Amino acid sequence: MKAFSLARRQVATVGLVCAVLLAACSTVPQTPPREPGPFRAADLVELVKIDPSIRLDVRYATANNFTGRPVYRQARAFLQRPAAEALVRVGRSLREQSHGLLVFDGYRPWSVTKLFWEVTPKDKRERGFVANPAKGSKHNRGAAVDLSMYDLATGKEVEMPSPYDEFTDRAAPSYTGGTAEQRARRDLLRAEMEKEGFTVDTGEWWHFNYQGWETYPILDIPFEKIP
Repeated sequence: MKAFSLARRQVATVGLVCAVLLAACSTVPQTPPREPGPFRAADLVELVKIDPSIRLDVRYATANNFTGRPVYRQARAFLQRPAAEALVRVGRSLREQSHGLLVFDGYRPWSVTKLFWEVTPKDKRERGFVANPAKGSKHNRGAAVDLSMYDLATGKEVEMPSPYDEFTDRAAPSYTGGTAEQRARRDLLRAEMEKEGFTVDTGEWWHFNYQGWETYPILDIPFEKIP
């Protein structure tokens, strides 16, 4: 009888946990939010096709990201054409200062934003480390880019105050720790991006939004369907 009672309690506990998880999942929208618009026509441009000097390190196409698994089928990066052309100008300026652009992510399908929200702990959500799928992300609009720099002489990624996608205070563009060299490189990237109409995210030194991002629609197009 004791064994039977224990089994019943275990089943009840599992059932309660499942109910809580289902309730949490039910609050996550299953389709992209509907917005009134009007919006500009999407014109996603593959970055390496307009500037071969841009290097890619698309972590979300690998298991080397905060989810621990690939979420993209292809290691590609896109932006809306005006943002892509502005990024090319940033890269041109940085090359004169012995640096190149290293892009981690650009356009992100809405379904991936939904996945990020579902796997991220609540406290990290509340701190703004991932976008709420109910509102969509600037990445979903093709008007945001995650990037760093590489050294032209060595070809290696430069050191910043934090690694990419680190969910700590070190990720903030205003963080005063780290070395003077790390902060100088972070601030150089920010200055060059701002000259071309990008603004940095308050919590992530690597995340930049392009001006007019709100004029583009939220998209959920897989990479493999983009020419």
